[in-house]
Amino acid sequence: MFSRNVSFKLKPRSTAEFTRILEGEIIPLLRRQRGFEDEISFIAPERNEAVAISLWDKKEDAEAYHRGKYPEVLKALARVVEGTPIVETFEVSNSTSHQIAASAVA
Repeated sequence: MFSRNVSFKLKPRSTAEFTRILEGEIIPLLRRQRGFEDEISFIAPERNEAVAISLWDKKEDAEAYHRGKYPEVLKALARVVEGTPIVETFEVSNSTSHQIAASAVA
């Protein structure tokens, strides 16, 4: 399993709109992508920051999404995000909800 961790700087007073866009536009788009497993998001309203973590079956699935649909996501979030989001990728070493153990990655 593979993850994409995206950090956002939000515009002031835009956390509710960020959540609405994520739930109404982005998550439905993600669900249509090959290999998509899960999306988890975190918001720190006092710092105008958000982090979204998406989980993918394979690295190739996440990369295909990044090349194909991620630009649409950025466009949808443009009214609530300042600057360019930071994208980091990881192999998932374990998960209690996805039945992954550290030994599976090694």
